[in-house]
Amino acid sequence: MNQEKIIRPINGYFILAITIALIISSIYFTFTTENPEHALLLIVAIILFKGFVLVNPNNSRVLLLFGKYIGSIKSNGLFWVNPLYSRRTVSLRASNFDSERLKVNDKLGNPIMISTILVWRVTNTYKASFDVDNYENFVRVQTDAAVRKLASMYPYDNFADEGHVEDITLRSSVNEVSEALEKEIDERLSIAGIEVLEARIGYLAYAQEIASAMLKRQQATAIVAARHKIVEGAVSMVEMALNELSKKNIVDLDDERKAAMVSNLMVILCGDKEASPVLNTGTLNQ
Repeated sequence: MNQEKIIRPINGYFILAITIALIISSIYFTFTTENPEHALLLIVAIILFKGFVLVNPNNSRVLLLFGKYIGSIKSNGLFWVNPLYSRRTVSLRASNFDSERLKVNDKLGNPIMISTILVWRVTNTYKASFDVDNYENFVRVQTDAAVRKLASMYPYDNFADEGHVEDITLRSSVNEVSEALEKEIDERLSIAGIEVLEARIGYLAYAQEIASAMLKRQQATAIVAARHKIVEGAVSMVEMALNELSKKNIVDLDDERKAAMVSNLMVILCGDKEASPVLNTGTLNQ
């Protein structure tokens, strides 16, 4: 027997009625007939009472007889089983697990801090009870192992300046990373009869020793990208200005004057501060 076996035991309410009847009969006949043999009915009632099993909603009971697996009760209610059966309670409720923050290296070797939030539940009571030692501890250990593996498969972020451009990163590709994490954990926990309902990254950041340097790097990358856009726009505006001046014959500019105009316009358009106008009272060459 290496698979889960669902059993439907005897209705507990029927046996409860018999047990109560035996107790009342034992007391009544013992005192009315003064025959101590009727006390045996009370012993039978006590034996029957030990066989009652109460199963709450989204819980199960695993039954064993001298180490042999008999079956699992997944229906909720009051039941009666062999009093010699030993019982284990296995919860079928969805459980939430927030892992500790782990320090691992991403695909580029950068140390990062990462944790995951996992929602799981037991679907196979036999595997959860007998294929692993402690299924709750098994969930914790295997989740940490899956997170470490996932972090090493993807970079924290893209760095185009070093030629490291990935389609999927830990920071920006939330859905893709969550799907990969869920699949990895589900494969690891299937041996314990556990189903993964949801897995996602709960915390993600650079390790403390490189966080400051990486922040400066991100800021520099953002500044360079912004400057690139500003220069592109400034060049387009200067080109448009020169074309309009030439097209409408407003002023005839030679190459030297065009270069001076381009220089002035680029300074005005690309500068961080507002330009201070200078009034020229002489000729264009002065």
